[in-house]
Amino acid sequence: MALNKLLDSTGSDIEKINNLKKQLSKQFAMKDLGAAKQILGMRIIRDKANGTLKLSQSEYVKKVLSRFNMNEAKPVSTPLGSHFKLSKEQSPKTEEERDHMSKVPYASAIGSLMYAMVCTRPDIAHAVGVVSRFMSASLKLQGYVDADFAGDIDSRKSTTGFVFTLGGTISWASNLQKIVTLSTTEAEYVAATEAGKEMIWLHGFLDELGKKQEMGILHSDSQSAIFLAKNSAFHSKSKHIQTKYHFIRYLVEDKLVILEKICGSKNPQTC
Repeated sequence: MALNKLLDSTGSDIEKINNLKKQLSKQFAMKDLGAAKQILGMRIIRDKANGTLKLSQSEYVKKVLSRFNMNEAKPVSTPLGSHFKLSKEQSPKTEEERDHMSKVPYASAIGSLMYAMVCTRPDIAHAVGVVSRFMSASLKLQGYVDADFAGDIDSRKSTTGFVFTLGGTISWASNLQKIVTLSTTEAEYVAATEAGKEMIWLHGFLDELGKKQEMGILHSDSQSAIFLAKNSAFHSKSKHIQTKYHFIRYLVEDKLVILEKICGSKNPQTC
């Protein structure tokens, strides 16, 4: 093992420094390069005459400017002008806009500025703090549910499948239903109830994490199941459905869940 540079915490006590070097040299192959000139991308500038030590990130800043094609940018006296305003309303709204922004290295640029801010540039702290509030668009909990009908050839039970996303997939399941359903609508309805239960749990969990969500959207490709969830009228074709599976009606009526139609070909959860 080779230690190219050693920055110790023994201050100006030469005896302690030498003892530390001796102890380390017994365990490792070492080479003393003298006083450190750089550390973590920062240049160390010593002025023994005035008894000062300075850190400079000028080379690091130049590399950052080059990486983000800002070599020709003109310097300014104020890190963030009073006229500069950002709002969440400026966030991408359409898929085309989101696709475009996914190719913009916004977070990477801010991360580079944060490192300079923490190390040597406290003067840009406010500016970095403002732009860092918009590193990611606000995320909304989305659910997708589907069911096959009598897919299990032995029991003739249907399968419930659902997936929930919050920027990316955070919860999913594919389980055999506990009852034999009599129609595709009933199978989809039972699946919607199971997915609704999961959505309520996710809402509570995210709330505990300080990521409170508005009413979540649950997507289903069954228009008849959605109608059944939104219409509590008595019907001969649904009167046999067990009470617990009508829980989805309560969620919809109390506006805890929004149940929306999605085209089957666009439903990521397809059984």
